[in-house]
Amino acid sequence: MLIPHPPSATLSDLATHKLAQSIVTGELAQGQKLNEAELAERFGMGRGPLREALRHLEGMRLVKRTPNAGARVVVLDRKTLSDLYTVREALEGMACRVAAAQMTDDEIADLSALLDKHEKQIAKQGGKVYAQSEGDLDFHFQIARGSGNQMLMDMLGSEQYQLLRMCRYRTSRNAQRTKPALNQHRQIVEALANRDGELAELLMRRHIQGAWRSISEMIDKEEKEVA
Repeated sequence: MLIPHPPSATLSDLATHKLAQSIVTGELAQGQKLNEAELAERFGMGRGPLREALRHLEGMRLVKRTPNAGARVVVLDRKTLSDLYTVREALEGMACRVAAAQMTDDEIADLSALLDKHEKQIAKQGGKVYAQSEGDLDFHFQIARGSGNQMLMDMLGSEQYQLLRMCRYRTSRNAQRTKPALNQHRQIVEALANRDGELAELLMRRHIQGAWRSISEMIDKEEKEVA
């Protein structure tokens, strides 16, 4: 499910959103060459908005351009992912600590209700998938916003956000992590409700460390299969 766009959204905005979602979900594979004519036909968009969208996606680090070779979907190798998760652990842990003091009781209650929705979604998928939509349906995004710290929101919500969604989409397909991840989210909400910023930060850091271990194991498995 995608976030509805405001009436003021341009064709370029819509094209950027469509392509970003396709990259995040793997519909456009990592390393895939992006042919403008093919993409325009595939997604039903004009070449002008498409070119502008590709420039936006390059700025979001979802697309990489190489001189004389065109544009390709970014490849998230082990080093890039390791760096990303290290930064994510620090920033999201900090966001939790600050959110414990800044979020209102109603906002924390909404966060708990969001996890109830996630639990129903997991059940519909037979316990095999825990994929969060972006924005208001994204647990991690809500905590970053709840921190009220604009710098944290900018760092987690702009350049890194779609790369993080790419990573998290991969782990969401790991059936062994769906229920543990949901339980960890609930423990984080409980710490927030108790205004225990230190515990909330610790729990978020452990949660993200677990996600990285899952990603790392996936990479190990893929490398063995290739070998």
